[in-house]
Amino acid sequence: MSIADDTRVRFHLSLNVANLDRSVAFFRTLFGMEPAKLMADYAKFEPDNPPLVLSLEPTPRAVGGPLNHLGFRMPNAAMLVEMQMRLERAGMPTKREEGVECCYAKQTKFWAHDPDGTLWEVYTFEGDIEHRGMGQSEEIVLGKPKPPGMASAPVVWEHRMNEPFPATLPLADGTADEVRLRGTFNLDLDDTERERVIEESLRVLKPGGRLFAHVLVGEEPVDGPQLPGPAGAVRFVPYEEDPLRLFEAAGLSGVKLLKFDSKPCFVRDGVGMRELQLEGFKMARSGDETVEVMYKGPFRSVSDDLGHEFVRGVRVMVSPATATQLRTGNLADSFAVFEVRQSLADVSCG
Repeated sequence: MSIADDTRVRFHLSLNVANLDRSVAFFRTLFGMEPAKLMADYAKFEPDNPPLVLSLEPTPRAVGGPLNHLGFRMPNAAMLVEMQMRLERAGMPTKREEGVECCYAKQTKFWAHDPDGTLWEVYTFEGDIEHRGMGQSEEIVLGKPKPPGMASAPVVWEHRMNEPFPATLPLADGTADEVRLRGTFNLDLDDTERERVIEESLRVLKPGGRLFAHVLVGEEPVDGPQLPGPAGAVRFVPYEEDPLRLFEAAGLSGVKLLKFDSKPCFVRDGVGMRELQLEGFKMARSGDETVEVMYKGPFRSVSDDLGHEFVRGVRVMVSPATATQLRTGNLADSFAVFEVRQSLADVSCG
């Protein structure tokens, strides 16, 4: 059917997006179709069900605004599940709510954020009710302001080995507090694909954000190890130093092996395999070193991946993200982290 022959009324919506490629990937998956028009600076989708004209305008500085959420009312549960499964299979997280009461109606729905953080609701209508209902989570789903003093929930994105790793993570640049890779490096990935996993994870992490990896590693690389139980999903076991070298090559700071036991979990053809848990942190922006810390010992000095040398008893300036790691990590007893200086009249040693 040509545009001239289409007599249906279509709802038109135009969204500002930070990155056109990432947004096209999200809506291509959401609608299960290719864009009707795709240019270097513009994209348009025209699904028949729902009858919509959605245009995407790359305008990084104008993303967001007073918009609460957008969505679709589906005619039946099968179509709802189909759309949700497309997103989940592509590694795009959703939040499902069954038979909830909200907006004076009973609904079953799921929620998903597009790459710019815009909230989309897809639901089926099950009937009217006489009260508003409590189905919508004001803090998590709608993002309504929290009472003063209440911290926002951290933004965490997680990938698991039984899912494909998406070409683009469904988050805007610098918005995630943590990315978790659970078994990702036990997939059959080549070197370029492993580097892309790290690069995409770093793209969405905030400065100081944490990258966590959980992976089975071996004393030698092992292809197709054919392990028992849940480990049967493992397709490749990297050499035990490889994940660590990936983190270091990506410039992550505070890299640490959280778990690596002396006893192997599995042995195949004389090759021991062990569980490795690894963390690292995205470096803070240059010029962000505004917090003083002091190393208390027991060694004369220690250094970190950012090039700081902490000499015992000497104050050193670090970024707020580094200060948080030192204040809350396993080295907390070895460091003093100083607050913003006050006047001497405001300070007492008690």
